[in-house]
Amino acid sequence: MMDRNQLLTELKTYSGYDQAEQQFVDRFIQLLKHPDAFQRTHLPGHITGSAWISNETGTEVLLTHHAKLDKWLQPGGHADGDENVIRVASREAEEETGVTELVLASDHIFDLDIHVIPSRGNMPEHFHYDLRYLFRASRNLPLIVTAESHALSWVKLEDIDRMSNGNASMMRMAQKMARLL
Repeated sequence: MMDRNQLLTELKTYSGYDQAEQQFVDRFIQLLKHPDAFQRTHLPGHITGSAWISNETGTEVLLTHHAKLDKWLQPGGHADGDENVIRVASREAEEETGVTELVLASDHIFDLDIHVIPSRGNMPEHFHYDLRYLFRASRNLPLIVTAESHALSWVKLEDIDRMSNGNASMMRMAQKMARLL
């Protein structure tokens, strides 16, 4: 079972895809020294877990049009105290897509990102330290749009740039996926 110590061990040997991702590693390690790193109340940032869900052939990924952020993104969310970030990513993906037959492709980190979340209500602007894991699912499974999203869609890797408006983190994951083909 994954916990903070296993995550720290993996981060210390993690080799980022590009310079931007590599620079996140030290910031993750620093954050994980704080006992509340996995709590959404920890500011200025906290751990989140996401699922990069590919179809069986790896040519498409399942994205959600996030209701609060109004962007196409991979499913994911807050750890809420759970140090097993793979479980967090899986739980969030199931909650946000309705897909319950997710297969973890690797128990190693697929991608790292630190991004700003705008202020909303009582929550000030803060950072999500997002750990992403690669999952696979059948494209034929039924999808359930929840209150957390406007829509769900299987998107071809070559369309990620257009769907994400050139989001560097989304493009990086699409490039990683294309290398696996």
